[in-house]
Amino acid sequence: MPILLIHTGGTIGMDKTEDGFAPREGVVEEAVNVLCNSQAVPTSVEIRTLAPLIDSAQARPGDWHRIAQTIFDNYQTFEGFVVTHGTDTLAFTSGALCLALAGLGKPVIVTGSMLPLTVDGNDGSRNLKDALLTAQYAAPGIWVQFAGHRLHGARVRKSHSRAFDAFEAEACDVAPLVPAPHLLLNAVNEHKVGVVSVTPGTCTDLIDYAAEQCDGLVLRCFGSGTAPESPELRAALSKAYKRKVPVIAVSQCPEGGMRLGTYAAGKVMRDTGVIDGRDMTVEMSFAKLQYCLSLHSTFEDRQRYLRTRHCGEFTH
Repeated sequence: MPILLIHTGGTIGMDKTEDGFAPREGVVEEAVNVLCNSQAVPTSVEIRTLAPLIDSAQARPGDWHRIAQTIFDNYQTFEGFVVTHGTDTLAFTSGALCLALAGLGKPVIVTGSMLPLTVDGNDGSRNLKDALLTAQYAAPGIWVQFAGHRLHGARVRKSHSRAFDAFEAEACDVAPLVPAPHLLLNAVNEHKVGVVSVTPGTCTDLIDYAAEQCDGLVLRCFGSGTAPESPELRAALSKAYKRKVPVIAVSQCPEGGMRLGTYAAGKVMRDTGVIDGRDMTVEMSFAKLQYCLSLHSTFEDRQRYLRTRHCGEFTH
């Protein structure tokens, strides 16, 4: 069976304009034709363009659902799927797809590039070829193929703004998919999820405002799970808890993750029902909150969903 390539936009399919690089129809299609005609990719590839093509900075949860719906609708026809995507929010989308497509039994490969296919010396040609080849043999799940590496879709993060080798993911022994007896599509609605960071002398007014206005919060903490112990922060997090707003804490450190309870300075979070995000990425935490709020209606079920490892998004 052939491969389905779902083109969403992003740098890989851009061309130069008066205002800078912007998505252009036909760029990815031309590159795929070259790869197939030269037998560099020895299988047929069908392309679906999700119009309008966007810079991934414009991506929203609704775009996650459009991609997942396209895979779901075409699941029986293709042996594997490739999603071309902008790099700025690629990690958000790969994490979201892990949660969207429960029971996935085929590989879905997300890729992009740091330079457009229309630029000499680009990395898009290699990434596109690698993704199309990987879609023919990789294990079921959501994978990111970039710079010669196949990365876990629920663990990946963008670690460099310019280098070709821009993505990293910690190793995981759990496949990047939610187990289920057969393919299920979990729909996501867009909720007001805030991401706030603690800092020395944190501006707790921002956290208090977020606790009042948001449906869910990602709290980026120091180290392995500390935050300033202050009446103002305690009041803000207590407000979120009373409003039944789920709050998940993750570390500002790119590696190592959280361990709430290691230091007394994390007591304010333990006392106010904040979920220990362990070593989840910020991107995955944001996506998980969006699905948590979409799939569950009670605070207790939402807390349980956030504490549960679904697709290898955190390690025990």
